[in-house]
Amino acid sequence: MSITLPYRVEVTRKAEKDIEGLRPYSDRVVRELLALEQEPTRGHSLLRELKGARSLEFSLPGGAHRALYVVKERDRVCLVFYVGPPRRGV
Repeated sequence: MSITLPYRVEVTRKAEKDIEGLRPYSDRVVRELLALEQEPTRGHSLLRELKGARSLEFSLPGGAHRALYVVKERDRVCLVFYVGPPRRGV
């Protein structure tokens, strides 16, 4: 039997500011992100200039939002670099 360790979710300073800007829903956003600890490929793969990154989509009052992140398999880390509404180029 093999034991699979969970991933760590790390957030860049920019993503921290994004989350702070989503008050009063910050706790809800953090819960969405922490789901990546057990299921790092939960979000879908991105293409073009964001190839290699993934997008975790979720809803908040006011509309759709997403977290963009990369999975660092070797380090077992999901690095979140953007949290907010979908927009071109991010």
